[in-house]
Formats: sequence, structure tokens, C-alpha cells
Amino acid sequence: MLDHRRRLVLVTVAATLAATGVVGAAIGLTVLYGGFYNIGATKSHFPLVHAVLERGLLQSVRLHARDVQVPAAIAREAATPPGAPSARYQASAQVVRGAGLYRDNCVVCHGAPGMAQGDIGKSMQPVPGPLSDAARRWRPNELYWITRHGIKMSGMPAWQYHLAEEDIWAVVGFLVALPSMTPQGYADITAQAGRQPRAPRPAFAQPDIERGKLALTQYACHACHTVPGVTGSETDVGPALAGLKQRKFIADDLPNTADNLARFIRAPQTINPHTAMPAMGVTESDARDMAAYLLAQ
Repeated sequence: MLDHRRRLVLVTVAATLAATGVVGAAIGLTVLYGGFYNIGATKSHFPLVHAVLERGLLQSVRLHARDVQVPAAIAREAATPPGAPSARYQASAQVVRGAGLYRDNCVVCHGAPGMAQGDIGKSMQPVPGPLSDAARRWRPNELYWITRHGIKMSGMPAWQYHLAEEDIWAVVGFLVALPSMTPQGYADITAQAGRQPRAPRPAFAQPDIERGKLALTQYACHACHTVPGVTGSETDVGPALAGLKQRKFIADDLPNTADNLARFIRAPQTINPHTAMPAMGVTESDARDMAAYLLAQ
């Protein structure tokens, strides 16, 4: 009799959970396909949604950044009591370079001491807040990981294909020094930095298919093309790139070889002046990787 009651209780609990799941799924599908959730950037997320996304962001960064090795100089400065980074470190060549890179690439979204974000940064949801306290909320390895890999669905770009490793660490070094920086200090260090050309990223002797797939996403090729194996919106701006290896020609009359495809990726309008495809600043090494991937599909 007791076993029968236990089975009855278990069946009831399982049925209740299953029914709850079905009802929850039905509600979710109704919200999704009914378009009831306002995705406009003029409407903030519900507090619960925002809290869940924030917690997921924190835990994901902590997990994926755990094995990043922080340069000794940045680790030492990060261990300095808050609000008192050394004048020596603030004046280091790395931090000065990082200040210039931050000014040129980050201020538009994040602002700086005494300087608000640009209109783009102010209007984004979630808001890319000021980074003046970033080093108090994130460890250096985490700041590096966020800068290198970006954050999906937030507008935070990945800089892996746009800044060399040394430049990413320079930005991190600057962020570590930033919490104690006054508006005048920021103005002084960026004036000292002058214009900062980006350091060259390493070139690879042999093309690599996996690097090529990543490069196609980091140069935003899937914004205009449907790229096999790359998640993106359906688009007809440029021709679909599936089955490219089967085509005899590219760019109308250019023989379809890996070298020619890499040339076209780098400088499309020099090969076909009538193409609408812009030059995306792709390096020679990245173009070879992208061609290798596309011709392997």
C-alpha cells in the first residue's frame, strides 16, 4: 500500500512538472511569435531579464578567462591598493599606448574621465557603461578576455582580429590604471600618447581553415553573405558563398584559385571596379585563411 502511494506521488509530481513545462513553453512561444517582447533599444530589459543576463555574463567570463596569464607588470599594478596606482606605472610606455588605443577605439561607447560616451554608446541597450571602475569589478585576465573575445548580443566587439596581443594588453594595462585617473590626468596621458597606429598582428606561413572561419565572422562577411557554417541573418546583399569551390570564376572572370580569392577578399575593387564589395582591411594572412575555409566547403 505504501509503495503504491509513493508511486502515485511520483507520478503526480512528474505529471505536474511536465504540465508546467508544456504551459511554460506555450507561453514562451506565444511571446516569441507574437512579437510581444519589445526589443527596441528605447525600452529597457525587464529587471529580471537584465539580472539573468548580467549573472550569465559574469560567470561565463570568469570561467573562460581563468587560464589567461597576466603579464607581471599588470599583475603587480592590479595588486596595488585601489585608488593609488603608482605614478611610475601610469607613465609606463604600455599604459600610454593603451590610453591612445582606448581613446581611438573605446571612448565612443564607454566614455572616459570627464568625457561622456558618444551618441551611439548612450543609446545602446544594454548601455556600455563607463570603464573608470572596470578594474575594480574585473580582474586583469577577465578584462583581457572581454576585450579579445567581445560579448555576444551586447554590441561589445571582439578585438582579436583588429588589435595585436600587445595592444590588447596595453588597453588592459590602461584600464588597470584608470580608476584613479582624473579628467586632467586622462587628458595629459592621451596627449602624451599622440596618435597610436595599431601594431601588426602576426602572419602565418600556412593557411588554416578554422582560423578562416573565425576571420569571416570578425571581418563581418556574414553581414552581406550567407557563409556556410557561420550563424547569421538571412541576407541577399552579396552572393551566397556555399559551394564556392565548384565555381570556375570569381569576380566575373577571375579564375577561382585560393590565391585569386585571397586577392579579391583583400582588394575587391582593384580586381573588379564595378563590385559593391568594399575593402575590409583584411590582412594577407587572414585572407589566405578565409579563402582556405571557403574553398573547403
